[in-house]
Amino acid sequence: MSTIAFFETVDDPSDGTRHLPTPFSRSAWSPDAITGPAVCGLVAWAVEEEFGSDEFLPARCTIDMFKSARRLPTSTRNRMIRSGGRIRVVDTEIVQHPDDGEEFVVARGTTVFLKTSTNPPGERWHRPAECVTFTPPERDPDGYAPLFSSDSPDGVVGDWDPTMGNHQTGTRKRLWTRAVPIVPGKEPTPFQRTVIGAESASLISNWGTTGIGLINCDLTVAISRLPHGERIGVEADFHVEDDGVSVSNTGLYDRDGMFGTALVTAVNNAAAQIDFTKVDTMKRYREG
Repeated sequence: MSTIAFFETVDDPSDGTRHLPTPFSRSAWSPDAITGPAVCGLVAWAVEEEFGSDEFLPARCTIDMFKSARRLPTSTRNRMIRSGGRIRVVDTEIVQHPDDGEEFVVARGTTVFLKTSTNPPGERWHRPAECVTFTPPERDPDGYAPLFSSDSPDGVVGDWDPTMGNHQTGTRKRLWTRAVPIVPGKEPTPFQRTVIGAESASLISNWGTTGIGLINCDLTVAISRLPHGERIGVEADFHVEDDGVSVSNTGLYDRDGMFGTALVTAVNNAAAQIDFTKVDTMKRYREG
């Protein structure tokens, strides 16, 4: 079992459960910041630990990240908003606890669970097979390191490789990723893998010729089923940006095909621009 994880968990009789960010959770935006997948993964972990059910699919999870999460002791708070026969809604807060000040909330999630059954009769439109442009790599790499693919300038789908600097272009991008455990010794569930992988919708969509200078402040994941296998595919579907604000949508895939989408909004963060031709993005995986 891998020792890589976003958080270490400590139970204190007086303070309750605290999640301590590990070095692996460090964000490329700032040495003291926690990466978005870690924050979103903690929301998914918290809501599923308390309210997960085999009968209900976590069909939508929207996470607002309105304050930068730091490398501080972190806790979660869940609240059931609605518990119905077909729909259940849970709110989750991510709370951080500095030693020299009051606790503060850095993110808030809403998860909608829908009761699974059978599809209604009739035929409905779906993307034709000849229009699908996402094909997973033939073989998965060892460990947790991701693979990337980008189109050529004339729209031809490129090969998969792990070097981010090779994909610093203005063309459509894809990601084939394996979610890191949220806590040590426990591999992520399919829902947790989905949310962690889907947070890269911002990276895949906002990454251009000079790197990434837009940072997402939210994530909305919507799925029709849970994914199969350890890895999630993320492919840019559309991207628009004006006046320092962008909106992006990506498709979510496993080896059996598309199972959902991820939507993000992002805001100008060019003051902390990340140039992936100058950053060693594989260091965390080697150290882990």
